[in-house]
Amino acid sequence: MSVRIGVLSLQGDFLEHVRALAKLDCEAVPVKTPTAVMSCDGLVIPGGESTTIGKLCRRFGVGDAIRSVHEDHKPIWGTCAGAILLAKEIVASNQWRLGLMSIEVARNAFGRQVDSFETDVAVEGIAGAAVRAVFIRAPYITRVWDDAQVLARYEDKIVMARQDTLLASSFHPELTGDRRVQEYFLGMVRQSVGD
Repeated sequence: MSVRIGVLSLQGDFLEHVRALAKLDCEAVPVKTPTAVMSCDGLVIPGGESTTIGKLCRRFGVGDAIRSVHEDHKPIWGTCAGAILLAKEIVASNQWRLGLMSIEVARNAFGRQVDSFETDVAVEGIAGAAVRAVFIRAPYITRVWDDAQVLARYEDKIVMARQDTLLASSFHPELTGDRRVQEYFLGMVRQSVGD
């Protein structure tokens, strides 16, 4: 079953997501208007600068469209800055966020750009070897509640979580050759379309 995945293209590394998803059995398109966002079966909110993406979401009315996508039970995946925007709580910040997911995140929690690193993390629900994870000025998830589930940790820090149709990762799967996290998200989308 082919599905249409939108990648929010207001700011950040959206092209890398589009290229990574285009290698799989789906249509991957950059989206930046409310109509385009709502036309997709699933949505990726990429890494970038979370405050800038948030301002642009408000300016162009995309935030309300993303909330409608969520209300329609279409899966949404936020990576890095996208995870921050999905979170209901952000440590020591009142910045704009979508506030859809029962997680709290700490921004830039692994340090500055120079502190970026790669490592392997085991992800619940993804078989085989650990997933290669690229962390760039990454947040981490400080806590989850309600029915949000931890899918991956790096040391003692939560770096991936899921709550129903919402997925959040601190790291950037689009920057490696391993497409298993994208396949995991596509599975969520196909299940949503099939339901």
